Amino acid sequence: MAFFNYFSKDIGIDLGTANTLVYLAGRGIVVNQPSIAAVNVKTSNILSVGDDAKKMLSRTPPHINVVRPLVNGVISDFEVTQEILRHFLVMAGGSRMFNYRTAVLGVPSNLTEVERKSVEDAAVGAGVRHAYVIEETVAATLGAGLPINEPTSNMIVDIGGGTTDIAVISLGGSVVSRSLKIAGDHFNQDIINFVRDEFKLLIGEPTAEDIKIAVGSAMPLNEKLEIFVRGRDLVSGLPREITIKNTHARAAIARSLKYIVDAIKEVIEIAPPELAGDIYKNGVYLCGGGSLLRGINELIARELSVNCYIIDEPLTCVVRGIGKVIENIDAHKRFLDNPVHPKDISL
Repeated sequence: MAFFNYFSKDIGIDLGTANTLVYLAGRGIVVNQPSIAAVNVKTSNILSVGDDAKKMLSRTPPHINVVRPLVNGVISDFEVTQEILRHFLVMAGGSRMFNYRTAVLGVPSNLTEVERKSVEDAAVGAGVRHAYVIEETVAATLGAGLPINEPTSNMIVDIGGGTTDIAVISLGGSVVSRSLKIAGDHFNQDIINFVRDEFKLLIGEPTAEDIKIAVGSAMPLNEKLEIFVRGRDLVSGLPREITIKNTHARAAIARSLKYIVDAIKEVIEIAPPELAGDIYKNGVYLCGGGSLLRGINELIARELSVNCYIIDEPLTCVVRGIGKVIENIDAHKRFLDNPVHPKDISL
């Protein structure tokens, strides 16, 4: 059996709405690609996946459809998700000789059993022998190197592409959690709506993403930032260029940020009082792409009156935590939602 294990690999997957990251045991992070596929609607063939497909977003002819198969952390198109996973597994080094024995996938905390089962089935269909899931907030706590097994609280806020996951972690598990369908993609839509309403200019999602990254902020800035944006004028129907300032971007996403802050407050309100005291002492930890928004930690710290920290390398925090599980799955199997049985480990 050990001989066959030599040709098998264990793998960790952070299957996100915006990006998918793959961790290969013994090698680290080997894939970091957008969770996007370009599909030929006439033949149902997948033309490209990841970065190549993202370049086609809002630029395709009618017979090519660029799709995100995950919406708010939930699989909405099972077949495309399976094909994306199969493509990424090949990129990670899969072949006919080498296959994948065990996969651990990160999922939002609010998924139903059916939704979690669909994630496992997609991984198995992509070529994995055994698939298990772990809550992303628990994986983020592991990836941040926080004391997850001690009787003290670690409050994690994972602001991803489709969901914001908020959890109070203690003694290796999630005590209180909430998943909010307001995150990076929602910020983009807020910016699209703002530019349309204020400037009568229609822009696409890639341009909104550029605005968010270039001038977006959660708090007023000392410096003035601006970006030139091109789109279609809603009045004349012709191309037009405008200037978007950081004040515009902040006004566009202000309401969504308030929803996230209010959700964090609600989680603290229903947490046990001892853990709430620990949060005051230890602070709140942010990860995910949304934590890179300028001043978001300052906004949360001001509204909650507690310290707020951004975890080192927040974009890879979850997959690094999943990687720790994969590297020593016997020691970490208690963190899995569907625990690994001894017979599964030996295969």
